[in-house]
Amino acid sequence: MKKIIGRLIAVIPALAIQIVWYTIIFRFMDNVMHKHLTDVINVIFSVLAVLFVLSLISKRDESSYKLLWAIVIVAMPILGAILYVFLGNKSTGRGLKKKLKASAEALSGSLTPDDSITELKEKDLRTGQVLAHIASDTGFPLYHMDGAQYYAFGEQIFEAMCEDLKKAEKFIYVEYFIVHGGKFWDTMAEIMAERAAAGVDVRVIYDDFGSVATFSAKDVLHWKAKGIKFIPFNPFLFIRSQLNNRDHRKIMVIDGKVAYSGGVNLADEYINETHPFGTWKDIGFRITGEAVNSYTYMFTEFWNAFSKEKLSFMRSPVQTVNNGGFCLPYYDSPIRDEHTSNVFYTEVLSMATDYVWFYTPYLILGDSLFDAFIRAASRGVDVRIIMPGIPDKKLVYSLSRSYYRDLLKAGVKIYEYKPGFVHAKACLCDDRIGCVGTVNLDYRSLFLHFECNCIFYEADILSSLKEDFIKTQDDCRQRSLDDIKHDPLTRLGQGVLRVFAPLM
Repeated sequence: MKKIIGRLIAVIPALAIQIVWYTIIFRFMDNVMHKHLTDVINVIFSVLAVLFVLSLISKRDESSYKLLWAIVIVAMPILGAILYVFLGNKSTGRGLKKKLKASAEALSGSLTPDDSITELKEKDLRTGQVLAHIASDTGFPLYHMDGAQYYAFGEQIFEAMCEDLKKAEKFIYVEYFIVHGGKFWDTMAEIMAERAAAGVDVRVIYDDFGSVATFSAKDVLHWKAKGIKFIPFNPFLFIRSQLNNRDHRKIMVIDGKVAYSGGVNLADEYINETHPFGTWKDIGFRITGEAVNSYTYMFTEFWNAFSKEKLSFMRSPVQTVNNGGFCLPYYDSPIRDEHTSNVFYTEVLSMATDYVWFYTPYLILGDSLFDAFIRAASRGVDVRIIMPGIPDKKLVYSLSRSYYRDLLKAGVKIYEYKPGFVHAKACLCDDRIGCVGTVNLDYRSLFLHFECNCIFYEADILSSLKEDFIKTQDDCRQRSLDDIKHDPLTRLGQGVLRVFAPLM
């Protein structure tokens, strides 16, 4: 609740100022202008709203996302346009785009692909084509697998992180959406401060919006005094607020030798030290070898975009020991035309012949991915989605459930985790390909935020992921059409929620 209140406090003043401003303008019109002139002004605003919608529709974007925003803008021409500019329009990130582009250009050539894509295509042409497209679009190469460890709960990854942090000799790079004081962060920060005192270069990127209510300027100063360097990603201001294009990535790189990622933020609920929503089910992984270079690059690019103190790219000092399989770490960017994870999940559902299973805390699907789920299940693929049993955001939970009926009718199996909240984000298909990362199946993750994901192909980590899926499913309640409300009032309410889906 504290985080939600913090976000509201930050967002409300910016929107309120805009609303008050336009209210004053209209009252002025009513008082000093003739009624028919006011009508002319209203017509002008309506025409502008239509032009706004036409511009929106012409963009290359998810059709359902554009349609929902079009409804909001037509229904509320002025307020709808303001909400779109603040909450839905990618062009609000032009300054950010400029910074990231300059940073990427300075690091150009840091990641050099080998013949992994060619090798994969010879082995599996269809999958090779998909991963080749992702590698080309994102600029991140496919690697042979070295070592990978899967963690089924946040407390497991916390213990492993602390052990690796204690061994750091050169640098520690940490990048998270939420940083919150408590056992998790304080324990890690003390270790990082000790390593900084020993000469290790320790740097932290935190999302300024994600941590708005959990990590203050006082906290930053405290840890800076102990040698840890900080920068906020895409600083969040009251008037010119940047609600979109947030850094939802979770990355830790140590000496270029190991990298961690997954759904776990640096807060105590993620390691079940606190229980705001029952048992917190989250997952993550640790990788070694040359694939770590991609995570080092991700951090370096973002650090250099916001800091005057530029980093040089630190290539992994170790060569990959080919242990079978491939991996492709990448990050999603809202300033690219392609929505990489949305494309990947759609492709996986289309390639599946046996099963596709998903973890996600939220389920707010665009048309292309929604249709891909339905088509896969309709042709007999075992499609499963594991969702929370206890929600962290009740309104978003209700919106997620609005998709259940159509999915269940098509044959998709939906499970809700009875012990608590599922924050895990993963996909597994046919024992061959899967991914673990930070991408939720919702509009914000798929279209508006910076996310990171790691695709694994025929890697041992996939068997651990499958084992965890099966074990978690035993703690779930399977939903059916019989326990879904079908009354007109419920359907109407769900329809209204769908209209506001882009805002959530």
